[in-house]
Amino acid sequence: MHYAALASGSKGNCHALSDGSRTLLIDAGISLLQIRQRLGALAWDPSLVRAVALTHEHSDHIGAVGVILRRTDWSILATAATRAAVQRAQGLEIPASRWIEVEAGHPCNWDGWRVLPFALPHDAEDPVAYRVEAGGMAAAVVTDLGHPTALVADHLQELDLLVLEANHDVEMLREGSYPPQLKARILSRVGHLSNAAMAELLARVLSPRMRQVVLAHLSESNNHPDLARFAAEEALRGAATALHLAHQREPLALPSPLMDA
Repeated sequence: MHYAALASGSKGNCHALSDGSRTLLIDAGISLLQIRQRLGALAWDPSLVRAVALTHEHSDHIGAVGVILRRTDWSILATAATRAAVQRAQGLEIPASRWIEVEAGHPCNWDGWRVLPFALPHDAEDPVAYRVEAGGMAAAVVTDLGHPTALVADHLQELDLLVLEANHDVEMLREGSYPPQLKARILSRVGHLSNAAMAELLARVLSPRMRQVVLAHLSESNNHPDLARFAAEEALRGAATALHLAHQREPLALPSPLMDA
C-alpha cells in the first residue's frame, strides 16, 4: 500500500491510498481536475480511483463531491449523518447506489481492504478518521480533531503509516490576526490539533512498526513547518521513523510505509 497527500490545509484536503490496482481517496476538498492532475504528477494512474471516504462535511473536505458524482462512477463512503450534512451543504443528493454507509467503530470491507472509521472530537455532525489495512499493512489519516482522546489513541496502535494533524502553534494563533471567535473555535476541544497536542499523541502511539509519519493540515497563518517538524522530532527522538510534511499546493508521495524513506 502506498500513500500520497494530494492537498492538505485549510484550502482543501485530499489523501490517497493505493495498492497499484485500486486507489481510495480520503476526502475531496480540491477540484476533480486538481485531483487528477496531482495524481498524474506523482505518476499515479487517476483511473485507479474507485471511491472517496469522507471524514466530515466541512467545505475543505468535500468541495469536489458534486462534480465527482456527475463525472465519475466513484463510490462515496460516509456515515449517514455525514451524508445528510454533505447533501445539505452542497445542495445535492448522494444516490443510494453510490453510497457505502460506514459507522464509527465498525470496520467495513472495501474491495478487499479493511476500512475502519473512528470518532473524533470536531465541530461537525459525525466526524471520523480512517484506519485502512491492506496487504499486511496499516495506515491511518487523522486530521480535524480538537484534542487527542483515548479512543483515537487506541485506533492508532501498531501502524506502519500515520498521517496526523499539526494545525497550529498556540502562541502564533493567539497573537495572530484571526478574529477572537475563530481563535476560540480552533483552540477548543472540538477544533484543531496544535503542534504540542500532536506531539503528545504521537508519543503515545509510537511503536517500532511505525515507519512513516506525515504531518498534515498545517495552517499557513498560524503555524510554521519548522515548528511542527521540531515538535514531532522531539516525540520521535530515537525512533527509526521517517517524518514528512504534507502541503497545500504541492502533492507528496511516499514509498511503501514498510520501506525507509
